[in-house]
Amino acid sequence: MAKECLECSEKIVGRIDKKFCSDACRNAYNNNVNKDSKNLIRNTNNRLRKNYRILEDLNPEQKTKTSRAKLIEMGFDFNYFTSIYTTKAGTVYFFVYDQGYLDIDNNYYALVKREK
Repeated sequence: MAKECLECSEKIVGRIDKKFCSDACRNAYNNNVNKDSKNLIRNTNNRLRKNYRILEDLNPEQKTKTSRAKLIEMGFDFNYFTSIYTTKAGTVYFFVYDQGYLDIDNNYYALVKREK
């Protein structure tokens, strides 16, 4: 009994445990299977990358202050960050990798860069 390729249904020749007739079919099959999760990951990473670039551009000296309006104008999305750091005093910093921001009074943010 001949096995069929999972992607194109062609007859498979070769090893008994082969599932695909070619690398192209294997790649196409796996791309289709993982399409939805890859889109979610890609979109999230793109938003994180954009947020990081904005913080990096606004914070060349590794510590500064900026307005909420400026961040929003540049396309910053406050829903995407990689970690939260709470100090002993209870101050909450949001970080996008090593670039962080602290809400000062809802109109201004302190921008910081985490030391290595």
